[in-house]
Amino acid sequence: MKKAIMIIAGVGMAICFNACNTNTGSEEGAFPTDSVSIALGKAAFMQDCSSCHNFRADGIGPQLGGLTTFASAEWIRNFIKDPKSIIESGDTLAAKHYNKFKTIMPSFAHYTEEKVNGILAFLNTNKKAPSTLGVDDPNALRNPIPEPIPMSDLVVNLELVAQIPPSSEENPLTRIAKLSFQPITDKIFVMDLRGKLYYLNEGEPEVYMDMAKLKPNFIHQPGLGTGFGSFAFHPEFSKNGLLYTTHTEPPGSAKADFGYPDSIKVTLQWVLSEWKTNQPGGFPFVGESRELFRINMVTGIHGMQEITFNPLAKPGDADYGLLYVGIGDGGSAESGFPFLCNSPENIWGAVIRINPRGTNSLNGHYGIPATNPFSGSENENIRKEIYAHGFRNPHRIAWSRKGEIFVSNIGHQNIESLYIISPGADCGWPVREGTFVIDPSQNMWNIYPLPPDDAKNNFTYPVAEYDHDEGNAIAGGFEYWGKALPALVGKFVFGDIVKGRLFYVEMKDLKVGSQAPIKEWQITLNGVPKTLTALCGADKVDERFGIDRHGELYITTKPDGKVYKLVSANQP
Repeated sequence: MKKAIMIIAGVGMAICFNACNTNTGSEEGAFPTDSVSIALGKAAFMQDCSSCHNFRADGIGPQLGGLTTFASAEWIRNFIKDPKSIIESGDTLAAKHYNKFKTIMPSFAHYTEEKVNGILAFLNTNKKAPSTLGVDDPNALRNPIPEPIPMSDLVVNLELVAQIPPSSEENPLTRIAKLSFQPITDKIFVMDLRGKLYYLNEGEPEVYMDMAKLKPNFIHQPGLGTGFGSFAFHPEFSKNGLLYTTHTEPPGSAKADFGYPDSIKVTLQWVLSEWKTNQPGGFPFVGESRELFRINMVTGIHGMQEITFNPLAKPGDADYGLLYVGIGDGGSAESGFPFLCNSPENIWGAVIRINPRGTNSLNGHYGIPATNPFSGSENENIRKEIYAHGFRNPHRIAWSRKGEIFVSNIGHQNIESLYIISPGADCGWPVREGTFVIDPSQNMWNIYPLPPDDAKNNFTYPVAEYDHDEGNAIAGGFEYWGKALPALVGKFVFGDIVKGRLFYVEMKDLKVGSQAPIKEWQITLNGVPKTLTALCGADKVDERFGIDRHGELYITTKPDGKVYKLVSANQP
């Protein structure tokens, strides 16, 4: 379901249901069969559930094919309304799968009975479970990284600096996903996926841009990252007034520049736009846009959620003014289309680099730098925009002081990873998850050790990684460049989106070809020890890291719309 993993059954769970005798399976009349209920349920499922679930194979959450043949309508109904209580009650099935997925679905108690009945009706139209993809392999690694992440003695004090207005009456109250700055000035901006870009005016959020008003086809559902995906001010914004954004629109809104065969479903389209204002210092934004490119996506997950410029590049440098774009695999691998994201002939699962002011792309709307690794290829099928590829979800891109490019890659069921990439790097997805083997044609829950002859593949592996004993999705961060917190100097700071845990690695330990040790750190708020989970009051913290022009760091949390600044740090 929406915003988290639904801890209910996939294929292979029937044994547990029957053995535990906790559910009676499909009862005659318990699942509505009328077309109106089914249509309502399908619409609700696509909006709230499809980011995590399908009926083919485990994704972010378990596949649901065949569920109603062995789970009672009453059990499913109760779980939808209050999953946490069922897990805490000791329900054998719920506890078993909480231990597997390690997170709790939010309550959908606000669903009307009509909508719950619709979900039941739609689930019941998918009675066939996949025959092999749900089979666990006894040879697979069940705890790929057995060493736990240790707690360090680093303590960082936070200060609440802004409260973003709710963008929904339902949880999460906001979907703030990025905090960044305007070049030259000290202005800080915060983006909500539901469509608004805020300027923090002395801590008070003011709407700078409203994507829903500017783009009539704008949508922010379905999908955990669907909506206003990212923004980046051109390095010379104060002179040229150029701003870049990504957002989502329904399938077929316009012809895609990057598409695939018609036999494969299009769930939505991501659009990269350039905006021009003649008043760079004006407020709110007033200007016009042009489309750079549009890309189709198989599902609502792993979209175009990161765009950024190299903050180290200066006028005259080869990298100056070039836009880096993180493009996820769109859920193609786990949906049965791994060929869309496993080579530089396709744009999905890649970090691309373009010149937004150029014209030598196929559509003529942007440029492809001559310094890109594939720009000189004679293969007409190669996507010359690609800088590095082999990612599931290159969620954040950052730079070290030395100019190294870091990519935080959200993994599948097992591994979260941090990469240092070089031009042309292949990071392995969908046949590698971190430093482990994965097979997209089989149960993608299973991962395996690297083979003895792995060097022949020439994959680039993470410089740091952790498994899902520790968290569920990496929250990409930054090397600390500021001056206010000497204890953070020499550290790359990041965390886990779901659990709200906070990590760091020492920059000196980050070397391609090995994995640096990760350590956890703690926080206080105004000097009082806290956790982000306690502060935001939600099981899913949805944390993100941001940075200002001076290199100082921020943390945001979606459920409560809070923006915190890291103001002091102590490490004995």
